[in-house]
Amino acid sequence: MKAVILAGGLGSRLAEETTIKPKPMVEIGGRPLLWHIMKHYSHYGINDFIICCGYKAEIIKNYFINYQALSSDFSVSLDDGKLEMLRKNTEPWRVSLIDTGVHSMTGGRLKRVAKYLEGEGTFCMTYGDGLGDVDIAESIKFHHAHGRYATLTAVHPIARFGSLQLDGAVVKNFAEKPKGTGQRISAGFFVLSAEVLSYIDDDSTVWEQGPLEKLARDDQLRAYFHDGFWQPMDTLRDRMALASMADSGSAPWKVWA
Repeated sequence: MKAVILAGGLGSRLAEETTIKPKPMVEIGGRPLLWHIMKHYSHYGINDFIICCGYKAEIIKNYFINYQALSSDFSVSLDDGKLEMLRKNTEPWRVSLIDTGVHSMTGGRLKRVAKYLEGEGTFCMTYGDGLGDVDIAESIKFHHAHGRYATLTAVHPIARFGSLQLDGAVVKNFAEKPKGTGQRISAGFFVLSAEVLSYIDDDSTVWEQGPLEKLARDDQLRAYFHDGFWQPMDTLRDRMALASMADSGSAPWKVWA
């Protein structure tokens, strides 16, 4: 099975970082966010990735072109440039890096990689700007069980501010960023059947609007409930929170050994 990762957006709300690199390449714990997402899928046996590039695509491409050398030990003969790998330390990934346009919308990016999904009855798709400990294997099993075209992962969003437990004016307790008490939202981590590609028109199609809305109207969309960790990286504050978790050694999204 393949996993499509949308990694081409501008990331304008994280401008402190994304003026020089695409959001999925912002580092968390010394590794790009994109790497963490791929390690998550790889833990569940998905090692064939299609990366939908756009904004500053060359940075993502250069990262993977140089990945083996930067992750391994090697000797190089300076007179002839011959390279000898001494210790390889790389993942068993096949990574297809596809330029899907700087201005394409989320649905348009998926449509542009349709030819690389030929023969795939089912595939995964996610965004390159969020981390979670979603059980991918269970979401795939759920998708096959209900038999519809699309499955999204539904979560309770984390509140942006801490909450107070009050007794009149007396503060009894303070909760730092509790889970929201409202309805669930989509966290991405989609499992999709090939039929969803026909719901996308062109580069201007926003996946979260036209296609998902029509899939819902056609009774072809189901929600896989996830009550564990999920955190998007929309702002510098989000990035700092994720980095703090990684640096402390308690990254809840790290399901791999």
